[in-house]
Amino acid sequence: MTPTPEKKSKLTTLDQLKKVTTVVADTGDFKALETYQPTDATTNPSLILQASEMEHYKQLVKDAIDYAKAKGGHNKEEIVSLAMDRLFVVFGMEILKIVPGRVSTEVDARLSFDVQGQIDKALRLIKMYEDEGIDRKRILIKLSSTWEGILAAKELEQKHGIHVNMTLLFSFAQAVACAEAGVTLISPFVGRIYDWYISNTDSKKFSRLEDPGVESVTKIYNYYKKHGYKTVVMGASFRNTDQIKGLFGCDLLTISPKLLQELSEDHETVETHLTVDNAKAQDLEKISIDEKQFRWMMNEDAMATDKLADGIRKFAVDARKLEKMIVAQVGDHTNGST
Repeated sequence: MTPTPEKKSKLTTLDQLKKVTTVVADTGDFKALETYQPTDATTNPSLILQASEMEHYKQLVKDAIDYAKAKGGHNKEEIVSLAMDRLFVVFGMEILKIVPGRVSTEVDARLSFDVQGQIDKALRLIKMYEDEGIDRKRILIKLSSTWEGILAAKELEQKHGIHVNMTLLFSFAQAVACAEAGVTLISPFVGRIYDWYISNTDSKKFSRLEDPGVESVTKIYNYYKKHGYKTVVMGASFRNTDQIKGLFGCDLLTISPKLLQELSEDHETVETHLTVDNAKAQDLEKISIDEKQFRWMMNEDAMATDKLADGIRKFAVDARKLEKMIVAQVGDHTNGST
């Protein structure tokens, strides 16, 4: 049977997407931001590490280290910690010169199970931005979607007016808990959900709308809109453009430069699958999740448990690599003494 040919559009697929979804660039590369003109941008330790190793961003690394040396006194550990935080902020500041919206800046994944540690780190990052004249409304603080991360996010949102982006989100339980905590935004990881099913089931290929990552985000989006939560959904971690096309209409999608390039060269006419009207027509019962339910539901979801732990470990590995790079450049400096 001959497959039905795709309908072609005069608009690129990227232009079509921008009409129904806020496009966010998943990169620390400023040149990619200038090329694809997204509204917002997201970063994480892995992306900052990649960018920091590029020759034309070496000055930003030096600026972060110089700042830390000036502020850190004689405590080498504090100098390194300050330089790490400052590195994320200087990249964020440069990004905000290019995008009209917000940048997401991530709290160290090694604090994922430390409520107060995440709050303190978020407050320090926000202060660095505000000291440079940047309104906290333009910053999303990224926290891991652990129970502790959700508690930290709730306090940051309610007590400090800091907007939070909950990352490493793989399950409906995480999504419901985040919405009940009143967080600004969640980032369900479409591609990593897909990876798990490819590795752990007999299914090796999925149609656009039956992709398990696409199905997960669709359910969360519909649940949020059905029950009127203010939290918005930003699909993340895509492996191919089909996953993106399956989520047309989602509040936001954060997309790598490679896939942005593919979408900019594609002219398929894509249907908008996610709408508020469709969501309100869904039969989705409202539930409430406390800590015991959250931990049990996560325990019962092998994929979410595996990928959350794996994601935290991987971000921690790249954070340590960044730290190692900074330590090498800081040397034995202690405010001019050796």
